[in-house]
Amino acid sequence: MNLFVIGLPYDLDDAELVEIFEKFGTIKSAKVVLDRETGKSRGFAFVDMPDNAEAKDAMESLNGIVLGKKAKALIIKEAERR
Repeated sequence: MNLFVIGLPYDLDDAELVEIFEKFGTIKSAKVVLDRETGKSRGFAFVDMPDNAEAKDAMESLNGIVLGKKAKALIIKEAERR
């Protein structure tokens, strides 16, 4: 299941994203989306977890938590297919 994660701190990188989600299971990929011009995080990411049950567990457990100094709570949902 591919997850869309919103509300990330701007200083969070791919490796830290993996650390957060790997507690819930196997991570196929985790990518923080960067601004093309500045190279800085845009505050959202995609995490691909092959096991749907593990992905749902991560989604339920992490939705609403606040990471770092950023005041926004995480919003995690299944990514829409393009």
